[in-house]
Amino acid sequence: MSNSELIEKSKRHLWLPFTQMKDYDRNPLIIESGQGVILKDTEGKSYYDGFSSVWLNVHGHQKKELNEAICSQLDKIAHSTLLGMTNQPATELAEQLVHITPDGLNRIFYSDSGAEAVEIALKMAFQYWRNQGVTGKNKFVTMKDGYHGDTIGAVSVGAVDIFHHVYQPLTFDSIPVPFPYVYRHPSGDPETCKNECLLELERTLDQHQDELAAVTVESMMQGAGGMRLMPHGYLAGVEALCKKYNVLLILDEVATGFGRTGKMFACEHEDVTPDIMIIGKGITGGYLPIAATLSTEQIYESFYDDYTNMKTLFHGHSYTGNQLGCAVALANLDLFKKEQVITRVQENSKYLYRELECFNKLEHVGDIRQLGFMVGIELVKNKQTKEPFPFEKRVGYDVSLKMRQLGMLTRPVGDTIVFMPPLSSKRQELREMIKIMEASIQQITEEKYAQLETIKK
Repeated sequence: MSNSELIEKSKRHLWLPFTQMKDYDRNPLIIESGQGVILKDTEGKSYYDGFSSVWLNVHGHQKKELNEAICSQLDKIAHSTLLGMTNQPATELAEQLVHITPDGLNRIFYSDSGAEAVEIALKMAFQYWRNQGVTGKNKFVTMKDGYHGDTIGAVSVGAVDIFHHVYQPLTFDSIPVPFPYVYRHPSGDPETCKNECLLELERTLDQHQDELAAVTVESMMQGAGGMRLMPHGYLAGVEALCKKYNVLLILDEVATGFGRTGKMFACEHEDVTPDIMIIGKGITGGYLPIAATLSTEQIYESFYDDYTNMKTLFHGHSYTGNQLGCAVALANLDLFKKEQVITRVQENSKYLYRELECFNKLEHVGDIRQLGFMVGIELVKNKQTKEPFPFEKRVGYDVSLKMRQLGMLTRPVGDTIVFMPPLSSKRQELREMIKIMEASIQQITEEKYAQLETIKK
């Protein structure tokens, strides 16, 4: 089949996620293969995978050990249910996950995606209190511009207006509190911003503690809300307040887990242990859809009873604990140890920090936010006043198209350019990706600014 025929089929039959299909029809792209940090399309053009195929690739594409793990498992069985029974890879992986996550998270509930894992966490937290005989604690606190996935429960504890407002009639109410967005805070001071946001959270917990099941928060950095980094001490402050007011803490580590921030899990930066933790994306090295919700033994024990007492967690998915996914996840964790991935990310993060300084000289780069291999570059119309570009100009989107033209793929969040390369990226590859971003940002932002000034005149 020719490439043009394949593109026409995609335009005729597909409906892509988070995509205005009118945009796709103008700029179609079909990926055919990948090797290392490079993706190749059906026309033979190569691109750097600058966003780890939506934040999840760890060791690069076509990693021999991961391929072999899947093939080896296929010789035994592809899938059997986890309803009322288990399998070998799921059991072995559960043990390893308990060892690498914060102490006290001893129970693993598998699912297929981060959003599903969030749904499970919400049901766990809600039913935990019910099983304890507490019926009033049925609401959740969420962070402004927080994002936890796209199923209805996950949307209910999300607060990204552009994604979620149309679905509000379908959702349950949660209580939003400010996220410490230092760049946009009036003071611009991390400590002031942190303290004000913690104070507002405490007021909310104090006022609503009798009706709150849990606080939901992305660990250390918001992703889809704009790659916003917490000031030091904020996450630890959230944990302390949850304990003080007897509210569960649910940490979303879907995007930040598995080495992405320079720790195995981002909460380790502040020695935080949640009551419930959600993991996904990098768990299989970016190969197969596995996610998990982890809980403390205390939460697990509240569900453990005679069936007739109806304390069972009634939740499950057809492919929960799939053997192929769990097998490749085990191989992924072996590679973390064998290739010292965390140490390498920590070392290369310092190099990345220095290389990112080139963006400071660009007239329309307002802020650079980095934690490990998780980077957001916020574009603004006016660097001094922090005035954003008009929404309809779609500056971030046009920058990403320019980057594609120059040989790199990423997906912006609004006018914040996301840079989340595979953790296996070498320094030369990082440098080349940064050069593409720099050239693209400079050209597009200057063109957009010139257009706006022309209109003004």
